[in-house]
Amino acid sequence: MKVILIKDVKNVGKIGEIKEVSDGYARNYLIKNKLALEATEGNIKFVKSQIKSLEKKNERKFENAKELKETLEKISITIKSKAGENGRLFGSITSDDISEALKKQHNIEIDKRIIEISEPIKTVGTHVINVKLGMNITAKLSINVEGE
Repeated sequence: MKVILIKDVKNVGKIGEIKEVSDGYARNYLIKNKLALEATEGNIKFVKSQIKSLEKKNERKFENAKELKETLEKISITIKSKAGENGRLFGSITSDDISEALKKQHNIEIDKRIIEISEPIKTVGTHVINVKLGMNITAKLSINVEGE
């Protein structure tokens, strides 16, 4: 039976490919689990239109991520925290603190889970962290930590 894959299937093929598989495998696994559709003309046209819209959506996401990267690399945020005499903070700066500061200072909302802090920020000064924006795009954000 010929099927058109609507999701990537390991050892079978990628999305949009038309494959010849056994009838039982097609009916009992691929079609039942919504991994494929029977390869009729209507289904082929439907899947191709879905793939085109998905590509356009991914292209828009990529462009938005690039724009956000450029914005983040131009700006700097300042975070005030209690510090001792030698510039060591009482505690550390977290991704949640960075996310809140971005929202307050530059009106940019970023999920704290995409902020990547390689080592804890526990000193006063300027630090650079990575922000993973998706689509293999990572921005470097400059953070100025001031003691109170």
